[in-house]
Amino acid sequence: MIRLALKMLFGDRGKYLLLVSGLTFSTLLMTQFPSVFCGLMTWTYANMFNSRSHIWVMDPKAEQSLDSKPLRDTDVNRVRSVAGVAWAAPYFQGTLQARMPDGNFKLVTLVGLDATTLAGAPALLLQGSLDELRLPNTIITDEFGLDRFSEGQRNPDGSPRRIGIGDTIEINDREARIVGVAKTRRSFTGGPFVFTTYDRAVLYAPQQRKMLTFILAAGEPGLSDEEVCRRIAAETGLRALTEEEFRWSTIWWYVRNTGIPFAIGSIVLIGAIVGMLIAAQTFHAFVLENLRNFAALKAMGASNGRLTAMLAVQSLTTGLIGYGIGAGVASVVLRFFVRLGKVGVYTPWQLPVAVLGVILLISGFSALLGIIRVTRTEPAIVFR
Repeated sequence: MIRLALKMLFGDRGKYLLLVSGLTFSTLLMTQFPSVFCGLMTWTYANMFNSRSHIWVMDPKAEQSLDSKPLRDTDVNRVRSVAGVAWAAPYFQGTLQARMPDGNFKLVTLVGLDATTLAGAPALLLQGSLDELRLPNTIITDEFGLDRFSEGQRNPDGSPRRIGIGDTIEINDREARIVGVAKTRRSFTGGPFVFTTYDRAVLYAPQQRKMLTFILAAGEPGLSDEEVCRRIAAETGLRALTEEEFRWSTIWWYVRNTGIPFAIGSIVLIGAIVGMLIAAQTFHAFVLENLRNFAALKAMGASNGRLTAMLAVQSLTTGLIGYGIGAGVASVVLRFFVRLGKVGVYTPWQLPVAVLGVILLISGFSALLGIIRVTRTEPAIVFR
């Protein structure tokens, strides 16, 4: 009976292809756009990915990684004095304009690190050395920064000029010489990351009374990060979060305060609805066209349970084929996005599983409509 069900399905190529196309389209939308959304969310906490720290200390009102509510410089010593804190280092972060050699300006995300420990420095350097960051007027940028800085640059002979190690830009009318290139994650604001020492960063940035953005810290061995955060918050009145807590705090801030989830969710919902309508309507039409065949099987003694199994196999087959094709197309499209580097892409393992579940629900709903119609059909219609 299963072989007969598949022959009936594949025999009607028009309905079969329409079913698979609808489910493929739904799978593509439900995989591609949530992956882009997850990728964008990883950009919102890019500074945490680039500057790893067990504990992030901030102003009590700060909610996300780009929320600049400066602290006093003395707060670093207050955090260091808390029992259980192994070390604490200042961290500056701000969006500034950098002047290129040709006079144009580019937005950059300036990061200032503790000059002694370089805590929070990028883990992977493609060129240069972190030690050179201690030299006067030096910075380390990322790959994206070199691309952005090189846009529009020309040599004296008119040929394109590539900015690289040893070249100099200006930040707030101060010299900044590139001595290294780091591998980083893109920033949500779109500007490249530029790393320097904390003392130099506060000179580059426009002066204000308080300049300290965050404090990076770690607990002593034997103490959990959560316990150290609790002690810091209790003794200093500052907000202390583990890296994981700060990451989710940032993500939920963007979910609550931006229209990105609504826009992406609308597209995903449309994809699910379109897939359900196409699958349900097409499968129902397929059942109607084969209703005399199902009635004949009933007349020959096939039970409703056996016919239900046939319809379930037909629906499940189209669902799995449509999901497989859609997931494959989505993989190719997302890989293309990654190569472009213009859109964040991240596909957690839970996403394909969830999409498969939705596709199976759509297929099951379509099969249910057919099952209801077939089980109510009288075998006698085959003789009419």
